Amino acid sequence: MAADGLPLDQILCGDCVEVLATLPEQSVDLIFADPPYNLQLQQELWRPNMTRVDAVDDAWDRFGSLAEYDAFTRAWLAACRRVLKDTGTLWVIGSYHNIYRVGAILMDLGYWILNDAVWIKANPMPNFRGVRFTNAHETLIWAQKVRGARYTFNYRAMKALNDDVQMRSDWYIPLCTGAERVRINGTKAHSTQKPEALLYRVILASSNPGDVVLDPFFGSGTTGVVAKRLRRHWIGIERDERYVAIARERIAATPLPLMEEAFPPPVRRPPRIPFGALIEQGLLVPGQKLYFGVRGEPVATVLVDGRIRVGERIGSLHQIARELQQAPCNGWQHWHYEDPETGARHPIDRLRERLRQQMERPAPEADGEM
Repeated sequence: MAADGLPLDQILCGDCVEVLATLPEQSVDLIFADPPYNLQLQQELWRPNMTRVDAVDDAWDRFGSLAEYDAFTRAWLAACRRVLKDTGTLWVIGSYHNIYRVGAILMDLGYWILNDAVWIKANPMPNFRGVRFTNAHETLIWAQKVRGARYTFNYRAMKALNDDVQMRSDWYIPLCTGAERVRINGTKAHSTQKPEALLYRVILASSNPGDVVLDPFFGSGTTGVVAKRLRRHWIGIERDERYVAIARERIAATPLPLMEEAFPPPVRRPPRIPFGALIEQGLLVPGQKLYFGVRGEPVATVLVDGRIRVGERIGSLHQIARELQQAPCNGWQHWHYEDPETGARHPIDRLRERLRQQMERPAPEADGEM
């Protein structure tokens, strides 16, 4: 299926930078990237019982130098940024070998980091040589394309997924093993196949049904499998034809998307109410006094243009609140007004909510006026 030149639900075989250049600009909602980690193993790994560890020694993970790896990272991140919508976000996963270099290049290219999350492996591979700590986690960086732009974060879904407790950034998820691990003749089909549970959390958190999820290092197709289950469109880019064949077969065997009834209704964002609207609607009047915090000091004066004055300082309710608090704070909650009938003081957020309800109330039927 293709829409506006976008090859939806397809795997594109080729180098990711070259393929990304053929996709429309600002056409993708979410990117998940699992790039080569540049592990640079110097020797084989052996267990105490003298069996060889099936570690990552693939050709695609080898680079001649750190400079070569950095150039590769800069190229694919820049190509991803071009196709990502301004409201879109990108997840990239890595280990200590590469994630710090990736993070620095992300920031150099103008991405804004929202979070990092740590995938803590419930069953990590031991450090058989006993010379360092067991590597029991990998790090994910979540970044938005444009700092301050509105992006998708399904906070309520993450909280519900976590037994109604706010989801933290430390994620305890087992390695990909058992029936989920794709094998060919008993051998791992892909050395770094990620667990579907990890992608489930990423995609559910930061996209919506119908969104387009792109994976520039598609590998065995985990992103496509989970995107299909969650009713997202997906695009995979993979240069190894063996992996392309594996991913296509795997996605084809994935059950059709869940029924629409299985998805919660989208959260409707309340209309934005500027402070000045309270003055325009007569809920506050110029010259009225506002009181800061529970102590009610200092006292501010409401100005005609929606700003407030405290002494010689003039600014927005949030700006003045930050200066008084000397820390980030929500002016809607910190500034209080006095009820003229009862004399009780309430946060001005109560007035904002009253106006919001008025705006959302259905209009009366027309009485003939145009």
